[in-house]
Amino acid sequence: MASSPQVAALPAWRDPARWELTSDVVAVLIALSLPWSTSLVGIFGVVLLIAIAPTIDIRAFWALLKRPICIVPIALFALALIGTLWSDAAWRARFYAVEPTAKLLVLPVLFYHFQRSTRGTWVFVAFLVSCTLLMAMSWLLLKYPGLTLKPPNTAERGIFVKDHINQSQEFTLCAVALCYPIVMLLRSKRFALAALLTAIAVSFFANMAFVVVSRTALVTVPIMFAVFALLHLRWRSIVLILCGVAALSVVAWSSSPQLRRTAESFNRDYQLYKQRNAPTSIGLRLEFWRKSLGFFAEAPLIGHGTGATRGLFERVATGGVRSASGEVIGNPHNQTLNVAVQWGMIGVALLYAMWILHLLLFRGGGLVNWVGLLVVVQNVFSSLFNSHIFDFHEGWMYVLGVGVAGGMALKGRAAAGTEPERPVRP
Repeated sequence: MASSPQVAALPAWRDPARWELTSDVVAVLIALSLPWSTSLVGIFGVVLLIAIAPTIDIRAFWALLKRPICIVPIALFALALIGTLWSDAAWRARFYAVEPTAKLLVLPVLFYHFQRSTRGTWVFVAFLVSCTLLMAMSWLLLKYPGLTLKPPNTAERGIFVKDHINQSQEFTLCAVALCYPIVMLLRSKRFALAALLTAIAVSFFANMAFVVVSRTALVTVPIMFAVFALLHLRWRSIVLILCGVAALSVVAWSSSPQLRRTAESFNRDYQLYKQRNAPTSIGLRLEFWRKSLGFFAEAPLIGHGTGATRGLFERVATGGVRSASGEVIGNPHNQTLNVAVQWGMIGVALLYAMWILHLLLFRGGGLVNWVGLLVVVQNVFSSLFNSHIFDFHEGWMYVLGVGVAGGMALKGRAAAGTEPERPVRP
């Protein structure tokens, strides 16, 4: 679209089109850096807000802020801030606990920007490319483990940066998200590109099967596949794919000792916890959840206040530091309980309302709605075992994915002037 003479006469630093392009590029840089660095994401996040600010129409932005998809995440942040008033924790701990909720304030800004931008797909592609490069590095580390950037005492098999939970979240999201474009390409007989994307998706799954995978991913992958099948496939296709997945699962199980060890650790860790009070991964989660339910019962309406969780665990710790019951932590490794302990039923209501509203935002067909829906579904189910809204990496995956896809979905809905179309079943 040609710019008006008034806009063309503006100096470069005041040109809205230049600021919009700059904002798109910075969003792409966030997507590229997210699998690799936390510092860069924080820096680019601030730069993104600065770049978007000159393009904001106050009236339009205010109208967007009054929509429930924006009100609820803002309200969750506000509750965290207000919750510092009735917490018994030190003030430093209270404000430290507010910080993980601050990223939710970026959601309305992303909705606003990508409701107007034409480059939202760039962000999705950038994230896929970055994760593909990380996956290639993970394979390379099998042969050259010394290439890892992690310190020797924290090194993990196939992990170049961060940890296996973060890497599995990224690879799972990319692999399952690719199912939709692959099916669409096959329907349109674009077999070469479909084969390329299939090879990438299979490589992600193979890496998780033969290199390293988190137990959270093992639980969430079948759920994400079920969502895709129910939304986008006919029953005949579902049966054929289930047969294929079952066959591949048998092959992966029989040929991957790493996958078998990960799956078998569920029962082993549980037995060690029950018999010896050992601080295994599963044992600790069960202990955290049991105690957190007790904390919630003590203050069910408004919780114990922001940042109070660690102090509560210190109060009930028994059995010494080398036991599950003696572990002290500020995060119960369950998003609902994390919120419930601090802000009670009010906080849980806001958390669930946010998830539901964002799920409803992505009703309909198309790649954008599929990506947005998948990001929310993954976050909801992985948050059964972690506090992934509040964790830096997974929290930014949610904010970036929902913010970009949500803005594009709002744009498409406004252009159509109707309710979103039903998903196409290829």
